[in-house]
Amino acid sequence: MFPARRLPGGCRAIRPHHLRHHSVPSASPNLAFVPACLPPHPAEVEEMQRFISNSKKLFVMTGAGISTESGIPDYRSEGVGLYARSDRRPIQHAEFVRSATARQRYWARNFVGWPQFSSHQPNTAHLVLRHWEKLGKLHWLVTQNVDALHTKAGSQRMTELHGCTHRVFCLTCGDQTSRSELQEHFEALNPGWKAEALGVAPDGDAFLTDEQVRNFQVPACRKCGGILKPDVTFFGDTVSREKVDFVHQRLAESDSMLVAGSSMQVCTGCPGEAAANRSPQHWAHEVRSLCIPQAEFPLWRAAAFDSCTLSQRAEHQWLSGVKLSRQAFPIRTSP
Repeated sequence: MFPARRLPGGCRAIRPHHLRHHSVPSASPNLAFVPACLPPHPAEVEEMQRFISNSKKLFVMTGAGISTESGIPDYRSEGVGLYARSDRRPIQHAEFVRSATARQRYWARNFVGWPQFSSHQPNTAHLVLRHWEKLGKLHWLVTQNVDALHTKAGSQRMTELHGCTHRVFCLTCGDQTSRSELQEHFEALNPGWKAEALGVAPDGDAFLTDEQVRNFQVPACRKCGGILKPDVTFFGDTVSREKVDFVHQRLAESDSMLVAGSSMQVCTGCPGEAAANRSPQHWAHEVRSLCIPQAEFPLWRAAAFDSCTLSQRAEHQWLSGVKLSRQAFPIRTSP
């Protein structure tokens, strides 16, 4: 094993190494939150295979769609996404910081949803990306997800762009603890408190009524008494400049980009309103023109990149174990 070094934003880097191609372990898919889709034309699969084969330093960005087969719903998929099934929306950063009532509601719901959310396991798509890393194909992975499934799959050349729900930190002193340890603290503060969730969101937030959360006790930081917050970027907040610059540097070192399981409707590096007005095509062009202005930079968006068996044939070795749908081919950008 090659030694790792620490990088900004809690990332780790290891030197790429080469292994012989071998099959990727399969994982049983959970289809409850996977949107309906049609299989692609074989020629499209061949084209994507060539795209990956021709990539020497592949940069991959993943979104919520890659985790749906692990049993975690995304936000925007028609019929099965959180927004399609409910009018509930994630908490806003400003609301969490300024309102003790909002924090009580958030943590009560998170407390109920945590056992289920933390039990989810990586599916074959996560394992395939880890396999590409082992083979030296994947240069860097950036995920918008906060579910830690890439970490569970063993990915190391990775940045969690929006943080991770498995970590909690104090807004005052910065002290960090694990979410599992905090769960034990919640249980000690709330003996006998019970509530049944009506559902669980992509960030582990369970659906509870105001009445259910009224008597829930929220702990403060054990070191300074400050406010505890999950180590994630809430809606309305921004990712640190240091982390964004670090990701842009990794992208600049790459020769191609694959976007997997993302609607590309969240543009973390753009200021609020400007990001909302950018189309996926505009964003993709912007990534290329701002980060690698002198390079030819092919980009492939694979919106549906899940874990059912596509093919075991040798010519599909990079896509072995991965199911693609026609949703996987709406954007193909190449100079």
